[in-house]
Amino acid sequence: MNALARASMLFALPLALLVAAFALVFYSSALPPSLAGLKIYGPYILFVLGAALAAAFNRGRALLALMVLACAYGAQQAWLQLSLDSPVSRAVYAGLTVFVPLNLALLAVLPERGAFNRHGALRLAVIALEIAFIAWAATTSQPGVIDWAYAELIIPPPFSIGFIPQPGTALIALALIVTIAMTLVTRSATHAALAGAIVAFAIAIHAPTVSLGFAIFISMAELMVTVAVLQDTFRMAFRDELTGLPSRRALNERLAGLGKRYAIAMLDVDHFKKFNDTYGHDLGDQVLKMVAARIGNVGGSGKAYRYGGEEFTVVFPGKETAEALPYLEALRAEIEAYRLALRGSDRPQKTKGNNRQRGGWRGKDGVSVTISIGVAERNDRLATPQAVIEAADRALYRAKEKGRNRVSR
Repeated sequence: MNALARASMLFALPLALLVAAFALVFYSSALPPSLAGLKIYGPYILFVLGAALAAAFNRGRALLALMVLACAYGAQQAWLQLSLDSPVSRAVYAGLTVFVPLNLALLAVLPERGAFNRHGALRLAVIALEIAFIAWAATTSQPGVIDWAYAELIIPPPFSIGFIPQPGTALIALALIVTIAMTLVTRSATHAALAGAIVAFAIAIHAPTVSLGFAIFISMAELMVTVAVLQDTFRMAFRDELTGLPSRRALNERLAGLGKRYAIAMLDVDHFKKFNDTYGHDLGDQVLKMVAARIGNVGGSGKAYRYGGEEFTVVFPGKETAEALPYLEALRAEIEAYRLALRGSDRPQKTKGNNRQRGGWRGKDGVSVTISIGVAERNDRLATPQAVIEAADRALYRAKEKGRNRVSR
């Protein structure tokens, strides 16, 4: 599965929740009378639950996104339920269409800095200033500001169709593009949730006087962000940040569920400390990423993990050592053949000609690395996963003693 496909999977949950929102709008009458209050207070309840979770994990972006969505719902309940005819409702409506997507996009672009620090306070202050600006425009009846917000920038349809002012439409579209792009770059569930929240908000704000629909779509937007907190927290706990491979914690859980037939390989980058000392840690990190990418695509149903430092583990469930060896040997040869570019300050950012090829950098300033591999299988003597790992580790050291860049069993 390529990176684009993996990133696209992050949008599956927001899309499912949007479909669920449409279903709830049509079948809301089936809600028992005892739960009728959820139609009004549901967004507030989800905000409290999501905010508590985001605060517990110190996820500042999620906390502020939930706050923005809850404020939008509160504004709709207070000023937009009846009509958009009064100056106050027009100002509030225009402010929501501009500031909600703008804030969600900015939260996607800005790095995670936590919730309870000066960064969180500064971002909260910006949101407070936006609320104060909307309140000032609404209460002082500023016709110039309100008219600007409703200005028709492009007359022909579809830009002149619907309630949403054109500046708001432009910002919603721009915010959606930004959050989708950030999702593809970072592969973060939070960014995907922010993109889904923008879509949900756009649907809700298109019919601001329909309180039920507004409440349902804002609730789903809050649910997207809340679930994303759990998804990203899980990813941080079970996936290595540098290489993207599952972490040692994930490996320990996988080992606990193995059957009675499996092989485990331990892999190590040869002379990695010397490489780091010679070329620097930045290039060392690039080496680890390159090696991890190839180990992650090992054949034979092998599942790769980062064990720690420059050491990796591959688990082959249902296979013996002899069956895993061809895949490990192919992996060793592939990494040996790959040349990594050395980028100096005087080297152009883009290469010319055919120097840059599928197998890496073919120019004179490229370097290559090798790996050593030790592999062992479960048997009567090695009856536990830990015993197999220790045996694979001993085989790895034998590979290094024999000259490195080889597979040993």
